[in-house]
Amino acid sequence: MTSFFDSFSPQEVARISARGRHVTLPAGWSPIWERTPADKAYILLDGTVSVRRHGEEIAQLGPGDIMGEQAIVDHKLRNASIVALTPLEVIHFTDDTVRELCEEMPSFKAALEEVAKSRLG
Repeated sequence: MTSFFDSFSPQEVARISARGRHVTLPAGWSPIWERTPADKAYILLDGTVSVRRHGEEIAQLGPGDIMGEQAIVDHKLRNASIVALTPLEVIHFTDDTVRELCEEMPSFKAALEEVAKSRLG
């Protein structure tokens, strides 16, 4: 299984992780809602989420996946909701932090764009 962090050096992973806030979310929690502004993103450290569009599951994400990045990258409203299927350990980033990391680390921006592009379709 590939992780969002795979394309970064250990120093870059530490830098990215340090910019976010480690948070625990309960099963059943929905940290991202469809058709809402892009104000945050998460990197999933542990647990599984359901990605739902119009109430239908379109994917599941697990450890190492990033979620919420596409709307920030594209400057659009959310195109899906996220629902925790299990308790989650995540790194929470504000939209400002995501933008700052994109400016400071071209590799971070490239990785976000790659993930966003891979999920279109």
